[in-house]
Amino acid sequence: MSDASISSTQDYDTQLGDYFALLKPRVMSLVVFTALVGLLAAPVSVHPVIAFSAILFVAIGAGASGALNMWWDADIDGVMRRTAKRPIPSGRVPAGEALSLGLALSGLSVMMLALAANLLSAALLAFTIFFYAVVYSMWLKRSTPQNIVIGGAAGAFPPVIGWAIATGSFSVESWLMFALIFMWTPPHFWALALFMKSDYNDANVPMLTVTHGRRVTRRHIIAYTVVLAVLAIGTAFTSIGGPLYLAMAVVLNALFLIGAVQIWRRDETQSEADEYKVEKKFFRLSLWYLFAHFGAILIEALLRPYGLGGW
Repeated sequence: MSDASISSTQDYDTQLGDYFALLKPRVMSLVVFTALVGLLAAPVSVHPVIAFSAILFVAIGAGASGALNMWWDADIDGVMRRTAKRPIPSGRVPAGEALSLGLALSGLSVMMLALAANLLSAALLAFTIFFYAVVYSMWLKRSTPQNIVIGGAAGAFPPVIGWAIATGSFSVESWLMFALIFMWTPPHFWALALFMKSDYNDANVPMLTVTHGRRVTRRHIIAYTVVLAVLAIGTAFTSIGGPLYLAMAVVLNALFLIGAVQIWRRDETQSEADEYKVEKKFFRLSLWYLFAHFGAILIEALLRPYGLGGW
């Protein structure tokens, strides 16, 4: 193979990777996992082929949301250190192509999910894409410090969509899973904002740390964490919970509460290096928090047919 051919192949691979990065694969993985848990925790079994196809289309819809978000936020992404290397602000992908990709994948995912599963789940997916791309990205993110609170609903819908794929309906259990993600989102992102404050200042994004300061943000983190702990542990006593989930929830929420208290009690006069240590630790724990809770719900669901899961 000639040097020109090798170079062309490498360029193609790089470009393909850039377009895949537009889909926010890390966020997509969380969406896929929580949607799958919602599907498998439902009291109705789904044929494996239908389940696989439906979750695939949910993943494509999540990727579409990511592409639309990156297209709209390209200006502020270029200002923030954390996002400056994304495909659009770095110049590797034209903004118009990102928009076209997002719109095409949005239409494809919704249409195919309606065919593979049912209209309710497809309508929920369409609403989720709209909510994330328009309500959160275009409106809330740049207009209110409550951006991540209200906008967090977009990331909380996947388990509801998964449940709807299986049952064609809603339930208390599906909304409990929604509430877990919804209440987890603010402390997760506010912890990030505490040690990335300059980014949001530079980009003029009204994150709570920017508009109300660090002390208020810390109070909000502990308040949401307390409510989240009550909700998470209470979920153990519903039809999607069980002893294994309860044990995990008690331990993890105790650690989460300890972390929130440490952030709340942080002395403003301490050095930033010491301050970031606590908040980064809480942020890293928050990454595992959601996967652990939904993983426990999944295990309880998988054990239930054998009389081992649930109460």
